[in-house]
Amino acid sequence: MKRDTRPRLAGRIGLFDATMIVMGGMVGAGIFINPYVVAQRVHSPVLMLAVWVAGGVIAILGAFVYAELGDRMPEVGGQYVYLSKALHPSVGFLYGWVLLLVVQTGGMAAVTVTFAGYLIELTGWPISERWIVVLTLGILTAVNCLGVKPGSRVQSVLMVLKIAAIACLVGAGLFLAKNPHPLLHPVLDRAPSLGLAAAVGAAMVPVLFSFGGWQTTNFIASEIRNPRRNLGRALVMGVLGVIALYLLVNVVCIRVLGAGALATSRVPASAVMRMVSGERGARLIALGIAVSTVGFLSQAILTAPRVYFAMAEDGLFFRSVAYVSQRTGVPVVAILLQSVWTIAVAFTGKYEQILNFVIPIDFFFIGLSGMCLFVFRRRELTDTSVSLANPGFRVPGHPLTTIIFIAACWTVVGNTLYTYPENSLIGVGILLLGLPVYFFWDRKRRAVA
Repeated sequence: MKRDTRPRLAGRIGLFDATMIVMGGMVGAGIFINPYVVAQRVHSPVLMLAVWVAGGVIAILGAFVYAELGDRMPEVGGQYVYLSKALHPSVGFLYGWVLLLVVQTGGMAAVTVTFAGYLIELTGWPISERWIVVLTLGILTAVNCLGVKPGSRVQSVLMVLKIAAIACLVGAGLFLAKNPHPLLHPVLDRAPSLGLAAAVGAAMVPVLFSFGGWQTTNFIASEIRNPRRNLGRALVMGVLGVIALYLLVNVVCIRVLGAGALATSRVPASAVMRMVSGERGARLIALGIAVSTVGFLSQAILTAPRVYFAMAEDGLFFRSVAYVSQRTGVPVVAILLQSVWTIAVAFTGKYEQILNFVIPIDFFFIGLSGMCLFVFRRRELTDTSVSLANPGFRVPGHPLTTIIFIAACWTVVGNTLYTYPENSLIGVGILLLGLPVYFFWDRKRRAVA
């Protein structure tokens, strides 16, 4: 079935805004909190930093993979398109199904409620968290419905503010800390063993989760100016920037708090600022965390609706979701759909449970997208006329680097399945429920064709 080409999404996002979108999808509240989770699983400064370095390596390998995929197919929908064309339309649909139902909206609900909590604590306003959730999502949704340019500009401003907050934290930790703790001693917290390997593996899960999010920029590939040139650059520069920020935050947390205290500080960024600059510093970083959560929400509202839009264009979802405003050039129905469902998820209060069982689903599909690269490369060898051949960007070190990336993603899946089998089964159940829904839409599409 041919896609309706009237009107089309406009390519208005430049390289800088695209890079900020990459970083905005990765930097949320996690980096201000997850260092303590890592410190609970590995206990020496060297191991803690090594785990974050390893996570950064995996993230840049993922950026390389998605840069080549985006170069081959600079289309709206990103991951949905790769899975549909490389494997089967049902696989792409299942990804979009769980993205809308739980993965994206569950994460957004949790982040919005986190923001509401910080805002009430900072301001003392006598207002319900639910009202803040509705107002926050409503304002960001309205901005993104005005056009991709206003949405990307707001996202860029919020990302710059995030960087400023992290810079304040790093600067305070490096220059104001008294009696800093060592960064290079001890090297190991126990003798080399299977137990040590298991601990490192467990520590990698929150690290990889913190580094996730770069792939969402591919959802808006068709709206980036000169995507074959700028998308890959934005991915690589954005991920490298986030690696630098994350390592600096961890250096500061270890230097100021020490490995032992870090493991007991549930919000280590606030603990660092409180120690070096008192309560005023703690409130400042709390404001930074609040801004960071809003930035994540802005990025999610800008990018993910393009997947539902692409599904609808392919006849695999409600046709109205493919509606593009002639005035603003954005898929307003898809944007509204995601925000309304996010509010519903937030109001159920079940978002924390949802997060527990969406992690394996999300990383399973990210790894599966890496597999798509092997399919596309094989096709160009067997069919020289295929339109996907001769991309401008190639993954350095492929196939080894791509295999390492896929293995890392699926290691997270295996670890989560083993550690939280009940939650993981719920996630698998939601995924499988999408199969009859796919067959319904596919049958309807064939009937119309």
